[in-house]
Amino acid sequence: MMTFARKAAVLLATMTLPFVPAMAQEAGPAVSQSVPANAPKLLVAIAIDQLSSDIFAQYRQRFTGGFARLTSGAVFPAGYQSHAATETCPGHSTILTGNRPAHTGVIANSWIDQSVTVGPKVVYCAEDVSKRTVGSRDYVASVKNLLVPTLGEWLKRANPASRNIAVSGKDRGALMMGGHDIDQVYWWKGKGFATLEGRALGAAAVAQNAAVGSVLAKGAPAFALPAMCGRNDRAIKAGETTIGTGRFALKAGEADAFRVSPRLDRATLDLAVKLVDEEKLGKDAVPDVLSVSLSATDYVGHATGTEGTEMCIQLTQLDMALGDFFASLDKRGIDYAVVLTADHGGFDLPERLHEQALEASARVSMAVSPEALSATLGKRYGVDAKGLILSDGPSGDYWVRTDIAPGLKGKIVDDAKAILEANDQVEVVLTAAEIAATPAPRRSPEVWTMAERAAASYNPLHSGDFLVFLKRGVVPIPAPRAGYVATHGSPWDYDRRVPMLFWRKGMTGFEQPSAVEVVDIAPSLAALVGLKVPEGSFDGRCLDLDGGSGNTCGATR
Repeated sequence: MMTFARKAAVLLATMTLPFVPAMAQEAGPAVSQSVPANAPKLLVAIAIDQLSSDIFAQYRQRFTGGFARLTSGAVFPAGYQSHAATETCPGHSTILTGNRPAHTGVIANSWIDQSVTVGPKVVYCAEDVSKRTVGSRDYVASVKNLLVPTLGEWLKRANPASRNIAVSGKDRGALMMGGHDIDQVYWWKGKGFATLEGRALGAAAVAQNAAVGSVLAKGAPAFALPAMCGRNDRAIKAGETTIGTGRFALKAGEADAFRVSPRLDRATLDLAVKLVDEEKLGKDAVPDVLSVSLSATDYVGHATGTEGTEMCIQLTQLDMALGDFFASLDKRGIDYAVVLTADHGGFDLPERLHEQALEASARVSMAVSPEALSATLGKRYGVDAKGLILSDGPSGDYWVRTDIAPGLKGKIVDDAKAILEANDQVEVVLTAAEIAATPAPRRSPEVWTMAERAAASYNPLHSGDFLVFLKRGVVPIPAPRAGYVATHGSPWDYDRRVPMLFWRKGMTGFEQPSAVEVVDIAPSLAALVGLKVPEGSFDGRCLDLDGGSGNTCGATR
């Protein structure tokens, strides 16, 4: 296997070149494919944004639709997004690349790049910064920041006739799963689905946007509360916001309310079916890939937490929508294999957790913020405090302003570490040097140290000068507001651990409770369709998905 250092060097070397998948730079065998006679014709990869193993376990016995079907297959309830950066963009970047964020280059949803000359220094993970213009209030969506190929790209390199399609409620979900060489890609934007700059919407997307437009024009009634959700039906006050009793009634024209509701997932899946027909996926001898990232669980989780009626309704509706989606594929006679997982988990809001036996949960203090650190250290060293320490929030990656001399910068980093680790809300602070010196983890992900978790999502191109981990249960939202009362992004298992469910008609199912990694998905699917990629292309390993005497990994194990 390629070492962590070697792989990082390859990635760095490719950054100055037009996109060529980093692994293709290695000497060795080219990608090839010998499709087995029994290979599925379509690989369907589904990501449920913010579906933790905890919430999956809580609802598992209640599911009767699509989730229930998947639990008859190969079930890994302890899949790990094993890295520390448990956010949407890095999580999606792992699913079909088979690589951790340290190698995908996508270390967070956004990061600070002090070399940026136009606009803010904050760079969005799915943004082409080179296309920023003065005065622009929008960004150009791009997959430019992803440094490694996706499974769909590998398949197209083996056989250009293979189709690679992605759809999501978020641009970063679709782009990080689809990759650079993608035939059609769509995500929700504003009042409908959009695509990459310079591309026109296909007929399927036009039709789906018309259907959504009809709903938005008329509005829609509230969802009925399932009986099983009754115990969740209780109002909780979070700052000036009250949540916990919502039903997702939709007034005419409320596009944002459509987005933060089960309706977004239903629309995304409906578009996926239309794309199956439009692209004739799974209809020839060359396997295709369809990536579907469902975002509403994340939007609902941020806006209302994980334990109210809102999440209960969301998961119930999602289960039904998935069931209808699979039935649509069945009706078309497609031989497909599906994997369902998540980009990260999630955590409920402290105000409700205090009433549910977790009194230790708290909101982060502003003492942890870059502004507070800047004021203290600017005064201490007699330098301009404005923007001395930069961050995109009160946890995660922090940067020191680049005009600080190296010797002083080292002192500032050391002092920031000491100040923060004296705070009773901070678990540990790791410097870039400490993280870079940590070998790539080899053990099972549930026992990784904090440094190992950090190393799995550290990339010198984008990562900060030091990394701040809050203690378990400390939520990095200082003050709740409408639409944002709970979150994720920690190195703790409630954010790292996600389900991994594989299903194909006729397979011998099983349950494996021991830990596996989400980066194992891509090599496992590659083996199903006989795809062989250069050694070292994946951080993950192939999982044998046959619960009987067969071995789906074959010679790739």
